[in-house]
Amino acid sequence: MTIDIQEYNRVLDEMLLGLETLRSWDRPVVLDILRPMLNVLHVAKFCWVFYPNERAEAERSGRETQLFSEGSPDMNRPYVSREMNPGGSIMIYSFYADRDKAEWDAEDLEKLHTVEKVIFSFHGRVRLINLVEERTYTDFQLNTRNMLYIMRLAAQLLFKKEICDYGLVCFNLKGFSLVNTRVGREAGTMVMSRFVQQLEGKLKPPGAIGRMGGDNFVGVFRKSDLDIVRTHLSGTGIVYNDDTGERVNISAVAGYYLPEDLDELRHKDDLMDRVTMAVNVARRVHDTMEIFYSAALQEKQTEQKRIERQFPDALVRNEFKVYYQPKVNITDYTMAGAEALCRWVKDGEVLLPGAFIPVLEQSMNICLLDFYMLEHVCCDIRRWLDQGRKPVRVSVNLSRRHLGDMDLVEHIIDIIDRNYVPHELLEIELTETTTEVEFADLKRVVNSLQEHGICTSVDDFGTGYSSLNLIKEISWNVLKLDKAFLPLMAQSAFTSDNIMLRHVIALARDMGLECIMEGVETKEHVDLLIENKCYLAQGFYFDKPLPVYEYEKRLDKQKEIYCEEGKREQ
Repeated sequence: MTIDIQEYNRVLDEMLLGLETLRSWDRPVVLDILRPMLNVLHVAKFCWVFYPNERAEAERSGRETQLFSEGSPDMNRPYVSREMNPGGSIMIYSFYADRDKAEWDAEDLEKLHTVEKVIFSFHGRVRLINLVEERTYTDFQLNTRNMLYIMRLAAQLLFKKEICDYGLVCFNLKGFSLVNTRVGREAGTMVMSRFVQQLEGKLKPPGAIGRMGGDNFVGVFRKSDLDIVRTHLSGTGIVYNDDTGERVNISAVAGYYLPEDLDELRHKDDLMDRVTMAVNVARRVHDTMEIFYSAALQEKQTEQKRIERQFPDALVRNEFKVYYQPKVNITDYTMAGAEALCRWVKDGEVLLPGAFIPVLEQSMNICLLDFYMLEHVCCDIRRWLDQGRKPVRVSVNLSRRHLGDMDLVEHIIDIIDRNYVPHELLEIELTETTTEVEFADLKRVVNSLQEHGICTSVDDFGTGYSSLNLIKEISWNVLKLDKAFLPLMAQSAFTSDNIMLRHVIALARDMGLECIMEGVETKEHVDLLIENKCYLAQGFYFDKPLPVYEYEKRLDKQKEIYCEEGKREQ
């Protein structure tokens, strides 16, 4: 025997323990673990060849790996062992003795065989781990990483206290349903995959992008790569037809978190909570492509949660009050209607809609508030009728979130009829929609309301990306123009804003729609409307939103409260 048995047993134990702790094939680490044993066995060279199947073995088309070569290997007397994996792949292990050492005897070869079996088992375990990890951390539809991979990477960086050198991004592809419609779902999937893979390919290791689901993604990147990520997400052309080179521009709404203080982070969930908070805010804010997490953003989210928590009790306690803003006919300066607006009166403080409506619109709470407002408006109208007053038509806003309710019209009619209010005294304001499904629901609701004699208006026309189909396909009664059409100061009649205003008013008139302008604040605005033959107006120039008792005073003197200049008489 040429091998020291005691030394062999000691080194074997160390080798087994070392390999036991490894979960991946890290060549330098594996070599450090195996080298003592290869030295004990007088191995001067150790290599193996991998064949994916027996045919490849017969054709000698395998992949060779040389792990160890020290000393003077005797290439004429190798110890060769062949192993077959359950999947049909084949490993050929070759050990070459040191020519300056004695030849291996039978007992030595037995020990070589034992070591080879250990290495083969380790290879198998690594392959199994790699397979499990591939299955666990890969999105096979896109052939990209998934969210679990990013979570693990973030946890590793946090554990190693390196996370402050990195940033996180969470993003949603903009309008990807339109991409699928344009290029087809199969090509759309390829486009999505290429967009993500190209972004990851631009990142320094270990930067990576993973799919959360649908068209939502999350990634980790070195802070030095921030501009690369922002540029890619702002818009990148992706080829969807390799034959013609045709491309489609893909962009994303993104939230970013750039950790600065390690002491603030205790768990990987802290990272994900902050970056997802940022992207959720970005998705809710119009004309915003990206939001960076900050302490101020966190405070705002805390305030929003407080509003959500307090809303149910506030509704029960009737803390939400109806304010009425008059609508004025500027041909004779009489009240032509009013809009019901919500104010939250809490502990003596009046909260404007901007402080709570956007929060409630994130859930179905906004629907509860809308019905609450409609109920209170109907109660007011009924009371005015019973008191002998002559109420004008009041418009009530409804959120887009109602459109998924197949019984919406029935709910509206029930509230109106329960209060015995004539249908012609109510107007329902609805905003433009963003999807084909919503558009179909909107059309159904408007048509049904009009069948019941309830006036309908399209609110804030001209904001966002209004389509003429909105007024072509749906038979509205009223077109309410957004104040964005009004100039901030006196302008030439030939500016684009004035030209658009003139033609939109003419279009509404030709289609038989009432046309009302909101946000009227100056005498110049009134003159501009008269010049363009829009005779209904609403805004601070005439009146701010009024609490009920003040509005009732206007209602009682509705033909007397505005002078010819349009300002309210004191």
